[in-house]
Amino acid sequence: MNSISPNLNVMIKACEKASKILIRDFGELENLQVSSKGPRDFVTNSDKKVEKILIEELLKAKKNFSVLSEEAGYIENSDKTNIWIIDPIDGTINFLHGVPHFAISIALKSENKILSGLVIDPIKNEMFYAEKNNGAYYNNHRIRVSKKNNLDECLFGTNLDGALHANLNTRITGCAALDLAYTGAGRFDGFFQNNINLWDIAAGAIIVEEAGGKINDLNKYKSDNINIRASSNNIHTKMLEKLNNF
Repeated sequence: MNSISPNLNVMIKACEKASKILIRDFGELENLQVSSKGPRDFVTNSDKKVEKILIEELLKAKKNFSVLSEEAGYIENSDKTNIWIIDPIDGTINFLHGVPHFAISIALKSENKILSGLVIDPIKNEMFYAEKNNGAYYNNHRIRVSKKNNLDECLFGTNLDGALHANLNTRITGCAALDLAYTGAGRFDGFFQNNINLWDIAAGAIIVEEAGGKINDLNKYKSDNINIRASSNNIHTKMLEKLNNF
């Protein structure tokens, strides 16, 4: 394993602990899909359980850091410059329907810069992570964004709104964290979406940047209403031209 910071190590350990819960709960979901009660409450519970474990583990290591999480909101502690940014299940709708495409996402933001990001897909056992000025990795192998130049050959992750507006080859996977991780790994060539939350994209954003990609300035937006544009350097300008009116 390449050398990683103590903070990223804490993030990975917290995620591994929470992943066990998610894998077990995902297995249970199959029975709930066909029950009359349905899986919704169960999934909300999974979300909260995972979030609780993540926050406990992260604050055990750094008790003064603040937290921004999808379910719990903003938890202000004595250190306001360092913030753990957490999405316990990104891709909840997929999870709810028994579709194995979702992730746990954690980032550490310090003085308005994201220092490290981690996206774990527990079902496929795929881990993507990056740290500022230290590269991006997938299961301990260095990753880089795609080198394609021709937009027609490219594939972009987005949501329905993005797919309708853009004259590009798109996929709607329902998990922004993985869309960005896939962009960092060169599986996708880019990702764009409007009105997205910081916890969905914070970890993925640094993965793309550290994999040699380009991302717009996210600090210009409120944390619950971000327009993100991420891709390789090669096609960034061309992608933006296509998204002019989006």
